Amino acid sequence: MGIDDNIRNKAQDVGGQAKEKVGDTTGNEDLRDEGQQDQGSAKAKDAVENAKEKANEAVNKIKGAMKRD
Repeated sequence: MGIDDNIRNKAQDVGGQAKEKVGDTTGNEDLRDEGQQDQGSAKAKDAVENAKEKANEAVNKIKGAMKRD
């Protein structure tokens, strides 16, 4: 995962937390729900990026093993 992706995902997560808290405090259910959605989206993006990273590591490991043979 690139550092830019990490920063964007973290910003989306933190922004979502803020929206959720403001929505809770003001009784604005739509804002609260939007904040929860932002947090979920950020976590999903993190999971996808982590899966891509693991897949790339596995491919590189296989390539390395094939070169040794």
